[in-house]
Amino acid sequence: MRPLCLLFDCDGTLVDSEPLLADEMATSLNAVGLPFQASDYIGEFRGARFRHIVAELERRHGSVDAQRLEPLEREMRANLNHRLATDLTPIEGATEALAVLASIPMGVVSNGPTNKIRTSLRATGLDELFGEHLFSAYDAQCWKPDPGLYLHAARQMGFAAADCVAIDDSLVGVQAALAAGMTVIHLNRFPDVEETPEGAIAITSMFQLPTVISRLTQAQAMAN
Repeated sequence: MRPLCLLFDCDGTLVDSEPLLADEMATSLNAVGLPFQASDYIGEFRGARFRHIVAELERRHGSVDAQRLEPLEREMRANLNHRLATDLTPIEGATEALAVLASIPMGVVSNGPTNKIRTSLRATGLDELFGEHLFSAYDAQCWKPDPGLYLHAARQMGFAAADCVAIDDSLVGVQAALAAGMTVIHLNRFPDVEETPEGAIAITSMFQLPTVISRLTQAQAMAN
């Protein structure tokens, strides 16, 4: 049987950081005159790069001074890191699922900066499971939904894309992993308002993940 590698998104998949991120984004963007509510992130921009969100808001509401954007993002991320270190909790079922799957090679693949990934995993006690297998779009200079970030992670882990299972809650992440040729599990915690893309496997809770991984490995064994 071919080896298997699990590649997890971070925000919204392993850790419940998105409410904190959305709140800090709203504070920062409103400070420079870009209308934005925390619910806008959850409803429209979940998983998107901060600069992409800024560009889209500027298109709708007018541009802001470009020189203000870098210190704005820096301050926002500093405030967010403080809150992540003190207020963050794991996604329900994530700790239990990872304990069951701990014998399988695994990494984290995120559109966020590496220091944010580290802070999030450390705050929720998940850091030892992943070690240095943390893959940030800022390091790879490639952001989901581009498949390049997932492909980069697979190469660094030493696996072919076809031997990787990506677990992601955001549509941009699911699209990226599908385009990379991976088996994709969509953690769809909002099934009433979000549709799982064709080709991905839908789960609504991380508690379901070990069963799905077991079925995938059994199916692979039978195929071989």
